[in-house]
Amino acid sequence: MSDRPAIRTDRLTKQFGAFTAVCDLDLEVDRGEVFGFLGPNGAGKSTTIRTLLDQIRPTSGRARILGMDSHKDSLKIRSAIGYVPGDLALYPKLTGAETLRYFARLRGGVDQKYVDQLAERLQADLSKKVGDYSTGNRQKIGLIQAFMHKPDLLILDEPTAGLDPLVQREFNTMLHEVREEGRTVFLSSHTLSEVERVAGRVGIIREGRLVAVERIADLQAKAIRRLDIEFAEPVSPGLFAQVDTVREVTVDGTHATVAFDGPINGILAAAMAHELVDLHTRDADLEEIFLAYYRGSSEDGDSEDGAKKDPSDVR
Repeated sequence: MSDRPAIRTDRLTKQFGAFTAVCDLDLEVDRGEVFGFLGPNGAGKSTTIRTLLDQIRPTSGRARILGMDSHKDSLKIRSAIGYVPGDLALYPKLTGAETLRYFARLRGGVDQKYVDQLAERLQADLSKKVGDYSTGNRQKIGLIQAFMHKPDLLILDEPTAGLDPLVQREFNTMLHEVREEGRTVFLSSHTLSEVERVAGRVGIIREGRLVAVERIADLQAKAIRRLDIEFAEPVSPGLFAQVDTVREVTVDGTHATVAFDGPINGILAAAMAHELVDLHTRDADLEEIFLAYYRGSSEDGDSEDGAKKDPSDVR
C-alpha cells in the first residue's frame, strides 16, 4: 500500500462571490483510517467534498486524492472511490435493482453476489421504483453503489440520513470491515455520536475553517463527565469550589451534581468530608466538547467577520 495520504489538501479555499465557504483548509487523512469530518449544517462540509471531487473548482489551493491531483486526475479518482452525496438524487422511474445495474455498468461491472449481500445486510428492497422509496430506502441504494466495487476510499456525506437504528448498526460494522481491509473512509456528519463509534480521528470545521483535528481517544479524555452524589445531610453549594477539575456544580439540599473533566480524586476527597449515601457517574459527553468549538458563533448565521451565509448549499 502506498504511504501517501488518502486525502491531502493544501490551503484549499472556495469562495462564492464575496462569501468564503471553505478557507485555507489543510487536511491530511491517512490510508486505512476512518476519519470523521464534523460540523453543523452550513459549516462547509459538503462544499469541501464537492471541491475534493472536482464537482466545483477551488478558488485557490489544491487537493490530492489517493496520491492523484483532484482536478487533473479526476476521472481516475472517481473510478477508485465510492461516494454518497449529501443530496443524493436517483432516477425515480428505475427500480433499486435497475439503478444498481446502471451504476455497475458505469464501473465496468461488479460482483453481483456482493451487491446482493450488501442489499441483504442493509435490508434493502431492490424491487420497488426509486420514486416510491422513503428517504432511508433511497439512502440504502446510495450506500450499496458506493460500497459495491470495494473502493480504496469511501467519501460519505451524511450517509445515515433516514436509516433506522438497526441498519445504522450494520452500516457501522461495514465501516469497521473497510478499515480492517486497509481501505479508507472519509465520513462527514453534523453529529459526533454518529462518528465516535467508528472513527479514529475527527476534523472539526467551523464557518469554513478547520478548527481542530483530534483523536477520538483524546476527545474522550477531555469530555465532560457528571457525578451524582447523595449526602446524608444538606451540604454547602461551595463544597467543590476549590477543585480545579470541576466545571459546574448544582447543589439541592442533600443532592449534588458535579460536571468535571480530568481526575475524580479531588471531588471524592471533598465529598468524603461528609457522610455519603450514594453516588454514581454518568457517561462522558463528547457532544459538549464538539459544541465547545462553536461557542462564540453568532446565532443569526453571520460569519465571524459579519458576512452573511451564502444562500447556496454550503453544508
